[in-house]
Amino acid sequence: MPELVTLPADSSTDAILEVIKRDGAVILKDMLDAETRARFLAETGPYMEATRYGLDDFTGRATTRTGALVARSPTCCDMVLHPKVLACGRQFLEPYCLKIQLHLTQIIRLKPGQGAQVIHRDRWAWGKYIQGIEPQLNTIWALTDFTEENGATQVVPGSVDWPDDRRPAPEEICQAVMPAGSVLIYTGSVFHGGGENRSDADRIGVNLTYSLAWLRQEENQFLSCPPDIARDLPETLQDLLGYTVGSYALGYYTPPLPPGAGPECVGPEYAVGRKKSGDGFGDEATLKALQKS
Repeated sequence: MPELVTLPADSSTDAILEVIKRDGAVILKDMLDAETRARFLAETGPYMEATRYGLDDFTGRATTRTGALVARSPTCCDMVLHPKVLACGRQFLEPYCLKIQLHLTQIIRLKPGQGAQVIHRDRWAWGKYIQGIEPQLNTIWALTDFTEENGATQVVPGSVDWPDDRRPAPEEICQAVMPAGSVLIYTGSVFHGGGENRSDADRIGVNLTYSLAWLRQEENQFLSCPPDIARDLPETLQDLLGYTVGSYALGYYTPPLPPGAGPECVGPEYAVGRKKSGDGFGDEATLKALQKS
Protein backbone atom coordinates (compact mmCIF):
# COMPACT_ATOMS: atom_id res chain seq x y z
CA MET A 1 0.00 0.00 0.00
CA PRO A 2 1.39 3.46 -0.87
CA GLU A 3 2.24 6.08 1.73
CA LEU A 4 2.33 9.85 1.60
CA VAL A 5 5.63 11.62 2.12
CA THR A 6 5.88 13.69 5.31
CA LEU A 7 8.27 16.65 5.41
CA PRO A 8 9.28 19.08 8.17
CA ALA A 9 7.74 22.55 8.18
CA ASP A 10 11.05 24.19 7.28
CA SER A 11 11.42 22.26 4.02
CA SER A 12 12.14 24.40 0.98
CA THR A 13 9.38 25.29 -1.44
CA ASP A 14 11.20 23.41 -4.19
CA ALA A 15 11.44 20.25 -2.07
CA ILE A 16 7.74 20.41 -1.21
CA LEU A 17 6.65 20.97 -4.80
CA GLU A 18 8.89 18.18 -6.06
CA VAL A 19 6.87 15.71 -4.00
CA ILE A 20 3.54 17.34 -4.88
CA LYS A 21 4.22 17.20 -8.61
CA ARG A 22 5.15 13.52 -8.38
CA ASP A 23 2.59 12.22 -5.87
CA GLY A 24 -0.10 14.89 -5.95
CA ALA A 25 0.11 15.40 -2.18
CA VAL A 26 2.49 15.86 0.74
CA ILE A 27 2.18 16.29 4.51
CA LEU A 28 4.01 19.07 6.37
CA LYS A 29 4.47 18.57 10.11
CA ASP A 30 4.39 21.13 12.93
CA MET A 31 2.74 23.93 10.98
CA LEU A 32 0.24 25.01 13.66
CA ASP A 33 1.00 24.95 17.39
CA ALA A 34 -1.49 23.96 20.09
CA GLU A 35 -2.13 27.56 21.19
CA THR A 36 -3.00 28.65 17.66
CA ARG A 37 -5.28 25.65 17.15
CA ALA A 38 -7.11 26.42 20.38
CA ARG A 39 -7.51 30.07 19.40
CA PHE A 40 -8.93 29.11 16.00
CA LEU A 41 -11.45 26.75 17.59
CA ALA A 42 -12.48 29.42 20.11
CA GLU A 43 -13.14 31.87 17.26
CA THR A 44 -15.06 29.43 15.08
CA GLY A 45 -16.56 26.96 17.55
CA PRO A 46 -19.99 28.66 17.84
CA TYR A 47 -20.34 28.76 14.04
CA MET A 48 -19.29 25.13 13.75
CA GLU A 49 -21.78 24.00 16.39
CA ALA A 50 -24.58 25.88 14.58
CA THR A 51 -23.80 24.24 11.22
CA ARG A 52 -26.20 21.56 10.00
CA TYR A 53 -25.07 18.23 8.58
CA GLY A 54 -24.72 17.70 4.85
CA LEU A 55 -27.81 16.72 2.89
CA ASP A 56 -26.25 14.10 0.63
CA ASP A 57 -23.59 11.41 0.64
CA PHE A 58 -20.94 13.64 -0.95
CA THR A 59 -21.10 16.47 1.58
CA GLY A 60 -21.63 13.93 4.35
CA ARG A 61 -24.76 13.22 6.37
CA ALA A 62 -22.66 13.21 9.56
CA THR A 63 -20.35 16.02 8.46
CA THR A 64 -20.52 19.75 9.09
CA ARG A 65 -18.93 22.26 6.70
CA THR A 66 -18.49 25.77 8.07
CA GLY A 67 -17.28 28.57 5.79
CA ALA A 68 -16.73 32.35 5.60
CA LEU A 69 -13.65 31.82 7.74
CA VAL A 70 -11.78 34.94 6.66
CA ALA A 71 -14.64 37.08 7.96
CA ARG A 72 -15.09 35.01 11.11
CA SER A 73 -11.58 34.16 12.26
CA PRO A 74 -8.49 36.38 12.51
CA THR A 75 -6.47 33.22 13.05
CA CYS A 76 -7.71 31.81 9.76
CA CYS A 77 -6.50 34.97 8.04
CA ASP A 78 -3.00 34.18 9.28
CA MET A 79 -3.33 30.59 8.08
CA VAL A 80 -4.38 31.72 4.59
CA LEU A 81 -1.30 33.96 4.48
CA HIS A 82 1.13 31.37 5.86
CA PRO A 83 4.37 32.17 3.99
CA LYS A 84 5.29 28.57 3.22
CA VAL A 85 1.85 27.59 1.93
CA LEU A 86 1.42 30.80 -0.04
CA ALA A 87 4.85 30.40 -1.63
CA CYS A 88 3.93 26.87 -2.71
CA GLY A 89 0.60 28.07 -4.09
CA ARG A 90 2.14 30.86 -6.11
CA GLN A 91 5.02 28.81 -7.50
CA PHE A 92 2.73 25.89 -8.37
CA LEU A 93 -0.06 27.90 -10.02
CA GLU A 94 1.56 30.96 -11.56
CA PRO A 95 2.76 29.12 -14.69
CA TYR A 96 -0.94 29.23 -15.65
CA CYS A 97 -1.94 32.71 -14.46
CA LEU A 98 -0.76 36.18 -13.51
CA LYS A 99 -2.35 36.00 -10.05
CA ILE A 100 -3.79 33.40 -7.71
CA GLN A 101 -6.85 33.70 -5.48
CA LEU A 102 -8.37 32.16 -2.38
CA HIS A 103 -10.78 29.50 -3.61
CA LEU A 104 -12.38 28.06 -0.47
CA THR A 105 -12.34 28.31 3.34
CA GLN A 106 -14.14 25.56 5.21
CA ILE A 107 -13.99 23.67 8.49
CA ILE A 108 -14.75 20.03 7.74
CA ARG A 109 -15.84 18.12 10.83
CA LEU A 110 -16.45 14.38 10.47
CA LYS A 111 -18.65 13.11 13.27
CA PRO A 112 -18.45 9.50 14.50
CA GLY A 113 -20.27 7.24 12.08
CA GLN A 114 -19.56 9.32 8.98
CA GLY A 115 -18.86 6.98 6.07
CA ALA A 116 -16.08 7.35 3.56
CA GLN A 117 -16.59 9.96 0.85
CA VAL A 118 -16.53 8.97 -2.80
CA ILE A 119 -13.07 9.33 -4.33
CA HIS A 120 -13.00 12.42 -6.57
CA ARG A 121 -10.97 15.33 -7.92
CA ASP A 122 -11.53 18.83 -6.56
CA ARG A 123 -10.96 20.32 -10.00
CA TRP A 124 -14.31 18.86 -11.04
CA ALA A 125 -15.88 21.93 -9.40
CA TRP A 126 -15.40 23.51 -12.86
CA GLY A 127 -16.65 20.41 -14.66
CA LYS A 128 -14.21 18.59 -16.89
CA TYR A 129 -13.63 21.39 -19.36
CA ILE A 130 -10.14 22.42 -18.27
CA GLN A 131 -7.50 19.96 -19.39
CA GLY A 132 -3.72 20.05 -19.37
CA ILE A 133 -3.16 22.53 -16.53
CA GLU A 134 -3.43 22.50 -12.74
CA PRO A 135 -6.18 24.92 -11.68
CA GLN A 136 -5.76 24.76 -7.89
CA LEU A 137 -3.63 23.82 -4.89
CA ASN A 138 -5.32 22.78 -1.67
CA THR A 139 -4.59 22.41 2.02
CA ILE A 140 -6.22 20.59 4.91
CA TRP A 141 -4.97 21.77 8.29
CA ALA A 142 -5.35 19.10 10.98
CA LEU A 143 -6.94 20.59 14.12
CA THR A 144 -7.23 17.10 15.58
CA ASP A 145 -5.07 14.08 14.94
CA PHE A 146 -5.92 12.47 11.60
CA THR A 147 -5.94 8.70 12.08
CA GLU A 148 -7.06 5.68 10.10
CA GLU A 149 -9.89 5.25 12.61
CA ASN A 150 -11.28 8.79 12.62
CA GLY A 151 -11.37 9.34 8.86
CA ALA A 152 -8.01 10.70 7.76
CA THR A 153 -8.32 11.89 4.16
CA GLN A 154 -7.97 9.16 1.55
CA VAL A 155 -5.42 9.97 -1.17
CA VAL A 156 -4.32 8.11 -4.32
CA PRO A 157 -0.64 9.06 -4.75
CA GLY A 158 0.47 9.43 -8.35
CA SER A 159 -3.07 9.78 -9.74
CA VAL A 160 -2.70 13.34 -11.05
CA ASP A 161 -2.35 12.18 -14.67
CA TRP A 162 -5.07 9.54 -14.59
CA PRO A 163 -8.04 9.84 -16.94
CA ASP A 164 -11.15 11.13 -15.20
CA ASP A 165 -13.00 7.84 -15.52
CA ARG A 166 -10.33 5.68 -13.88
CA ARG A 167 -11.25 4.37 -10.43
CA PRO A 168 -8.55 3.41 -7.91
CA ALA A 169 -8.21 -0.09 -6.57
CA PRO A 170 -8.24 -0.36 -2.75
CA GLU A 171 -4.52 -1.11 -2.68
CA GLU A 172 -3.80 2.19 -4.49
CA ILE A 173 -5.40 4.29 -1.74
CA CYS A 174 -3.66 5.49 1.40
CA GLN A 175 -4.73 7.82 4.19
CA ALA A 176 -3.21 11.14 5.25
CA VAL A 177 -2.44 10.04 8.79
CA MET A 178 -0.91 13.03 10.59
CA PRO A 179 -0.81 14.62 14.04
CA ALA A 180 -2.74 17.76 14.89
CA GLY A 181 -0.92 20.83 13.61
CA SER A 182 0.10 19.17 10.35
CA VAL A 183 -1.02 20.28 6.89
CA LEU A 184 -1.90 18.09 3.92
CA ILE A 185 -1.12 19.94 0.68
CA TYR A 186 -2.63 18.37 -2.44
CA THR A 187 -3.45 19.29 -6.01
CA GLY A 188 -6.80 19.70 -7.70
CA SER A 189 -6.04 16.68 -9.88
CA VAL A 190 -5.12 14.03 -7.32
CA PHE A 191 -7.90 11.56 -6.52
CA HIS A 192 -8.90 11.74 -2.85
CA GLY A 193 -11.88 11.74 -0.48
CA GLY A 194 -12.80 11.95 3.16
CA GLY A 195 -12.23 8.82 5.21
CA GLU A 196 -14.65 6.85 7.37
CA ASN A 197 -14.86 7.95 11.00
CA ARG A 198 -14.99 4.71 12.97
CA SER A 199 -13.89 6.41 16.19
CA ASP A 200 -15.94 7.98 18.98
CA ALA A 201 -14.53 11.49 18.45
CA ASP A 202 -14.79 14.26 15.86
CA ARG A 203 -12.16 14.63 13.14
CA ILE A 204 -11.69 18.33 12.42
CA GLY A 205 -9.74 19.83 9.54
CA VAL A 206 -9.62 23.24 7.88
CA ASN A 207 -9.79 23.23 4.09
CA LEU A 208 -8.08 26.32 2.62
CA THR A 209 -7.57 26.22 -1.11
CA TYR A 210 -6.08 28.44 -3.82
CA SER A 211 -6.84 28.65 -7.53
CA LEU A 212 -6.06 30.51 -10.73
CA ALA A 213 -7.46 34.04 -10.46
CA TRP A 214 -9.22 33.81 -13.84
CA LEU A 215 -11.51 31.03 -12.59
CA ARG A 216 -14.65 31.37 -10.50
CA GLN A 217 -14.14 30.63 -6.80
CA GLU A 218 -15.87 27.66 -5.19
CA GLU A 219 -16.75 29.81 -2.17
CA ASN A 220 -17.90 33.26 -3.29
CA GLN A 221 -15.45 35.42 -1.36
CA PHE A 222 -17.17 38.71 -2.23
CA LEU A 223 -20.33 37.54 -0.44
CA SER A 224 -18.53 35.61 2.30
CA CYS A 225 -16.27 38.57 3.06
CA PRO A 226 -17.95 41.72 1.69
CA PRO A 227 -16.17 45.07 1.31
CA ASP A 228 -17.19 46.45 4.73
CA ILE A 229 -15.30 43.55 6.34
CA ALA A 230 -12.55 43.14 3.76
CA ARG A 231 -11.48 46.80 3.95
CA ASP A 232 -9.82 46.13 7.34
CA LEU A 233 -7.77 43.15 6.11
CA PRO A 234 -4.15 43.18 4.90
CA GLU A 235 -3.80 44.10 1.24
CA THR A 236 -2.34 40.70 0.35
CA LEU A 237 -5.41 39.01 1.79
CA GLN A 238 -7.73 41.47 0.04
CA ASP A 239 -6.03 40.59 -3.24
CA LEU A 240 -6.43 36.86 -2.58
CA LEU A 241 -10.13 37.35 -1.90
CA GLY A 242 -10.46 39.01 -5.31
CA TYR A 243 -10.34 42.70 -4.46
CA THR A 244 -7.95 43.29 -7.33
CA VAL A 245 -8.10 42.53 -11.05
CA GLY A 246 -7.28 38.93 -11.88
CA SER A 247 -5.40 40.03 -14.98
CA TYR A 248 -5.51 43.07 -17.23
CA ALA A 249 -9.17 44.00 -17.88
CA LEU A 250 -10.44 41.11 -15.73
CA GLY A 251 -12.64 42.00 -12.78
CA TYR A 252 -13.07 45.79 -12.90
CA TYR A 253 -16.44 47.36 -12.12
CA THR A 254 -18.40 50.62 -12.11
CA PRO A 255 -20.07 51.72 -8.85
CA PRO A 256 -23.82 52.09 -9.57
CA LEU A 257 -24.10 55.71 -8.42
CA PRO A 258 -26.06 58.70 -9.80
CA PRO A 259 -24.58 60.42 -12.87
CA GLY A 260 -21.31 62.12 -12.02
CA ALA A 261 -21.35 60.90 -8.41
CA GLY A 262 -18.66 58.29 -8.85
CA PRO A 263 -15.99 56.97 -11.16
CA GLU A 264 -16.36 54.79 -14.20
CA CYS A 265 -14.38 51.59 -14.58
CA VAL A 266 -12.37 51.08 -11.40
CA GLY A 267 -10.54 48.11 -9.98
CA PRO A 268 -12.04 46.11 -7.09
CA GLU A 269 -9.54 47.84 -4.78
CA TYR A 270 -11.88 50.86 -4.90
CA ALA A 271 -14.55 48.88 -3.00
CA VAL A 272 -12.23 48.40 -0.01
CA GLY A 273 -10.92 51.97 0.01
CA ARG A 274 -7.67 51.45 -1.86
CA LYS A 275 -6.77 54.00 -4.51
CA LYS A 276 -5.10 52.85 -7.70
CA SER A 277 -3.70 55.10 -10.38
CA GLY A 278 -5.16 54.95 -13.87
CA ASP A 279 -8.39 53.22 -14.81
CA GLY A 280 -9.79 49.93 -13.62
CA PHE A 281 -8.45 47.80 -16.43
CA GLY A 282 -5.16 47.38 -14.61
CA ASP A 283 -1.75 48.98 -14.42
CA GLU A 284 0.95 48.99 -17.08
CA ALA A 285 2.88 46.20 -15.38
CA THR A 286 -0.17 43.91 -15.51
CA LEU A 287 -0.70 44.69 -19.18
CA LYS A 288 2.94 43.95 -20.01
CA ALA A 289 2.80 40.69 -18.06
CA LEU A 290 -0.31 39.66 -19.98
CA GLN A 291 1.31 40.48 -23.31
CA LYS A 292 4.31 38.30 -22.43
CA SER A 293 2.24 35.33 -21.26
